[in-house]
Amino acid sequence: MSKKILVLPGDGIGQEIVAEAVKVLRCLQADHGLAVELIDGVVGGTAYDQTGSPLPEETLAQARACDAVLLGAVGGPKWEGLDIAVRPEKGLLGLRKELGLFANLRPAILYPQLAEASTLKAEVVSGLDLMIVRELTGGIYFGQPRGVRTLDNGEREGFNTLVYRESEIERIVRSAMEIAMRRNKRVCSVDKANVLEATELWREVANRVGQEYPEVELSHMYVDNAAMQLVRAPKQFDVMVTTNMFGDILSDCAAMLTGSIGMLPSASLDANGKGMYEPIHGSAPDIAGKGVANPLATILSVAMMLRYSLNQPELAERVEQAVQQVLSQGLRTADIDSPGMTRLTTAQMGDAVVAGL
Repeated sequence: MSKKILVLPGDGIGQEIVAEAVKVLRCLQADHGLAVELIDGVVGGTAYDQTGSPLPEETLAQARACDAVLLGAVGGPKWEGLDIAVRPEKGLLGLRKELGLFANLRPAILYPQLAEASTLKAEVVSGLDLMIVRELTGGIYFGQPRGVRTLDNGEREGFNTLVYRESEIERIVRSAMEIAMRRNKRVCSVDKANVLEATELWREVANRVGQEYPEVELSHMYVDNAAMQLVRAPKQFDVMVTTNMFGDILSDCAAMLTGSIGMLPSASLDANGKGMYEPIHGSAPDIAGKGVANPLATILSVAMMLRYSLNQPELAERVEQAVQQVLSQGLRTADIDSPGMTRLTTAQMGDAVVAGL
């Protein structure tokens, strides 16, 4: 039975990089038996320009009806003057919320061909392959009450609330455990249980869920130490699971270990494995339309989609191997270029991956 994929290029370079990912999907359809239907939609600033909303009702209905969503990027200076309620980013946040995408998977993989691109020494990062599992729909970003108030003395005070329910912690830790079972069976839960009661509960619940997975080694680490350890010895980690805010920060830190943010995909999953897949970089309006953006993170997001939502692990490996082949051939986009390599445009890189397939 054919699966449905909603394709949302979004804004900026999203249009260009998603076009290359679609080339890969079309190749898998034509040559490798992938039974999917691609449906086009709009989101972000582009959607606002067309409909007055960054997340039109039609797009939301399409997303609910599809098995997976492929997203490019949203936002840009063109829309920064809009009211916050209709800025492009609200389209992304709305999709996460309305689809119940609570588990954000952020792999950090350093391909051996790019070891010199990392700002860390090769012996520290060579062979890096870790997965950060970030809780995406709870925590301090969503907690109530929140706002800015004026105190009796006239001074203003900003406040946010860090809230986690047991059920929210259980489901994200369980997701991390399931992922670890497919990998090296080690999970490090990151918290600040020494000063935050919400993450003291997080640690307690993580230990309880961990007992359901006796094959998985569960450890705990305070977030400040985890940030240091990511830079000091990142290969000690297999799967890291943490809160929304901590995951936001740590995953961007881990991204730079790999040499280029243009190489890293992500997945956001619901309880049933339906997901939205996107590169972790932004819309990069400064290079939009120039044909220099790196499409490999978006193509690798397709590989994650094949693995986690479409149940096609063999095809996922094919895509990942094609990307490895391209890198081994010395083919590079501007962000990962180095002396002696062959620089390609966005479209040429997409074509090279298709040729590898």
